[in-house]
Amino acid sequence: MKQLAFNDYDVIVIGGGPAGMAAALAASEKSPELKIALVEREGQIGGILKQCIHDGFGLIRFKERLTGPEYAWRYKEMTEAKENIDIFLFTFLTKLKKENDLFCMEFTNPEYGIFELKARSLVAAMGCRERTDRQVNIHGERPAGIFTAGQAQALINLHGFMPMLTAGKKCVILGSGDIGLIMARRLTLEGAKVEGVYEIKPTPSGLSRNIVQCLDDYGIPLHLSTTVIEVEGRERVEAVKIAQVDKNMHPIAGTEKRIPCGTLILSVGLIPENDILSSLNVPIDGRTKGPIVDQFMHTEIAGLFSCGNALHVNDLVDYVSESGKIAGEAAADFALNMRAGEEKTCPLNISTGAEKLLPLNIRGKILYVVPQKIDTEAEGSIIFYFRASEEMQNVTVSLKVCFEDSPEAETKSGGKTVFHRKYEELKPPEMERFILPCEKLRGAKKLEIVLSESSSENKGANNGN
Repeated sequence: MKQLAFNDYDVIVIGGGPAGMAAALAASEKSPELKIALVEREGQIGGILKQCIHDGFGLIRFKERLTGPEYAWRYKEMTEAKENIDIFLFTFLTKLKKENDLFCMEFTNPEYGIFELKARSLVAAMGCRERTDRQVNIHGERPAGIFTAGQAQALINLHGFMPMLTAGKKCVILGSGDIGLIMARRLTLEGAKVEGVYEIKPTPSGLSRNIVQCLDDYGIPLHLSTTVIEVEGRERVEAVKIAQVDKNMHPIAGTEKRIPCGTLILSVGLIPENDILSSLNVPIDGRTKGPIVDQFMHTEIAGLFSCGNALHVNDLVDYVSESGKIAGEAAADFALNMRAGEEKTCPLNISTGAEKLLPLNIRGKILYVVPQKIDTEAEGSIIFYFRASEEMQNVTVSLKVCFEDSPEAETKSGGKTVFHRKYEELKPPEMERFILPCEKLRGAKKLEIVLSESSSENKGANNGN
């Protein structure tokens, strides 16, 4: 086994996907004196993009329509060109703790065996994982032929295998998430017969453009308020049973139907990968399943930053890279402050400056908003990401600020509206984003984001970006 030349870094980024590459690159560009480590468990950086051979990536970041591998390659070239970034491949994080203001991590890989690294700041960019058939309570045995959409995509695009062996190549897709929709098209192009896409919710879970381009254009039916309740077959999938569901998503008796097929593809949701952070007791937002952060992607653990799909599941890789850049720059600043011997505090920590940080309250049918807390005394602009909890038309999203501690004043005025925007339509699958100068929140005592079906209360408010 080789011996490490050294093991002390300023910033360590866990995860070499689009968020991790952007974070490492941004941290590197802050100062050539900083030493950055980018840790990836696979054989090359790029993350999920390596298997996403369809186009549509990079329209915001590069102003071009790129495939996933092309987008990843551009970041890979920029990252590998930086002399102050060390890249560790085939490397797994096995232990994580914090001692004496440093993050101490134990890794394992084929080149160095078991080894330790330390860092002043840590960026968590582990991405997300797919939910499985056991997590959505599908009855039956565990036969061959059940794949998540990501597994099927990797088999076809990376390894050249069709995830089905039966005659007729019939398959059923459960869930209308974007990966499932894209795989419906991909499987069809490879000669499979997609019997249908079944979605338990009354509305699709994927982007509208993917519904059109991947299903409508190929004549693949989408069945809403319908789910798979059982898989038939012992050695491998022989058929699935589907049923319609009521408003509580319970199967309706008498609506069952048997569909012969050899493969079941699951696109039933994504979960941010944050299990390894449990040793640090990082507070997690129950809505996003990712850490609670401020506008700099700083968690409640001083020096720990989160970004990309590990923070919340994104629609566009451009915004994944955007959050990675924010986290990387902030992690670099934190490390530089430690180097300079400045105060090593986190504004989210109650004992070290909670007065500067305000929680962002939610009112109305908003599923979640990131960041969850705001440092109103900071400089620059704040990027807000949010999703509606249900499909709505003709609504207004406002950000209200109360500058007084008095509950009476707050009730009387409802707060000052510093941002509002009208939306013709909001859908849960489509994340929205707006930018607001932090100076508009200076001196705030309470912050609230409001989704309203009436825009009358927002007359005269300032429009945001």
